Amino acid sequence: MLNLDDLLKGDFSSSEEQDALKEKLGEFKIKEIEEEASSQARDLGVPYINLNDFPISPEALRIIPEEEARNYSLVCFYRTEKIAKIASPRVQNPSLAEYREQLEGAHGLKTELYLISETSLNKALARYAILPKIVTQSKGVEISPQELKKFQEEIKTFKDLNQKVKQVKVSDLITLLMASAVQSDASDIHIETEETEVKVRFRIDGILIDVAEIDKKNWRQIVSRLKLLSGLKMNITDRPQDGRFTIYLEENKTDVRVSCLPTAYGESVVMRLLRSSATNLNFKALGFRPEIFEKLNKEASRPNGMIITTGPTGSGKTTTLYAILNKLNNPETKIITLEDPIEYRLKGINQSQVDKSKDYSFAKGLRSILRQDPDVVMVGEIRDLETVEIAVQAALTGHLVVSTLHTNDAAGALPRLLSMGVKPFLLAPAINAIIGQRLVRKICENCKKEIEIEPAQKERVEKILTQIPPQAGIKIDSSNLKFYQGEGCKQCQGLGYKGRTGIYEVFLVDSKIEKAILEEKISIQRIKELTQEQGMITMVQDGVLKALEGITSLEEVFRVSE
Repeated sequence: MLNLDDLLKGDFSSSEEQDALKEKLGEFKIKEIEEEASSQARDLGVPYINLNDFPISPEALRIIPEEEARNYSLVCFYRTEKIAKIASPRVQNPSLAEYREQLEGAHGLKTELYLISETSLNKALARYAILPKIVTQSKGVEISPQELKKFQEEIKTFKDLNQKVKQVKVSDLITLLMASAVQSDASDIHIETEETEVKVRFRIDGILIDVAEIDKKNWRQIVSRLKLLSGLKMNITDRPQDGRFTIYLEENKTDVRVSCLPTAYGESVVMRLLRSSATNLNFKALGFRPEIFEKLNKEASRPNGMIITTGPTGSGKTTTLYAILNKLNNPETKIITLEDPIEYRLKGINQSQVDKSKDYSFAKGLRSILRQDPDVVMVGEIRDLETVEIAVQAALTGHLVVSTLHTNDAAGALPRLLSMGVKPFLLAPAINAIIGQRLVRKICENCKKEIEIEPAQKERVEKILTQIPPQAGIKIDSSNLKFYQGEGCKQCQGLGYKGRTGIYEVFLVDSKIEKAILEEKISIQRIKELTQEQGMITMVQDGVLKALEGITSLEEVFRVSE
């Protein structure tokens, strides 16, 4: 058998002999490189390993995504349930220590760092190319019925939750928070890092409530775990990121939209829970008064025109649009939506999401949608003249268009659209109805009680009620006004409220309003006068009537509407 000395002394002319020489020289060079790396490891006081012929399992390699492995010059070459052995030729890289912490938090493992040569690293990185591809459905947290039942038994109040988060592991903590949020019907989970602690807050029925505090030493592990779940980059901490994952329950699933934002003391994470069951709302169940519902139902059944909902962020505009779409959804009707983002997946409806990075705007998307021969079009939000002009044209040419607009009340919608530059002679015949809305919390039925109100508040209520136009056909006995509030019980977590409903004002664009638009004699005050003649009940009036019916409280009505 040839050795290296023989090869160097000999004179070889055949290709086989030349290949053998190159191979031996290559082996000799690798040996030199590995000896140098081993010596460097001894000097630095870290363990050394040669990965040139080391069998790395796919499970170990997958712990670090290929892009991050190349960015950090780092590979995982061995793992057990508790330990991950990782290696890099640049063990002194400061950013490596931070990434190690994130890796440990995301996978719940301890890491051991080894030094390797550049040759070893390149050999290990090459194995990503032959790594078997695993097709997964979607990332998520699975909450079994047993886990949910256990949490429901152990956590009766937010005080119980605060104690429990201090006892569980990081991997169980995420499941615990998700289960608690689902159980308490929270719409958002806020995890906010402060100077000495990490606060957890749930948004329940539109109100943020402090529910727990987490030890700050666990924060890196928690945020890394959440980033891993939602497909975000663990090494990016200095700029915002958005992701998504799913909570799998026994009977249904909940999509979770995740937002990470850098703050002074670390990253703030907000998770919005998007329940598909929320889209099962019947149009009738939104809380419209019977006489208003009949008018709006008729307008939603027309084959063309526009219905616009108005109000600030979080006032339930999108839910109203989804309810209208659910009412209209049948095999004979083609419905297409344009949203930013798509919050709920609706069966039987074609949903498209705008994407600014790909120059796919509301206006461009709407143009394309109209070539798809739709009957009903939903535009998530009217933001600019180009979008509203296309929407108006669609409404005038045989399509029913539903959309949202940011104004304080229904009366402000028409002046806003005209100020955007829409031509009056196009706008007047295009609009069917405009809805102004807010969401109010409903009094908990389990602890509801009748209360006495202050004389000043009673006088205020009477003034509001006397301003209801006679055309509305509502009669109230002002000598027998009754109001209610919730005392707070286990069913409502001591809040006195459980669930939400809408308070609304709705007006139709009749001949008088059309005339005012065409004559350009339009203002918020003029619209209010014309809608009064039409018999429109304002949001605050609708709210007071719902308070009299024991649905909500006066305090809640005045909080959101005045």
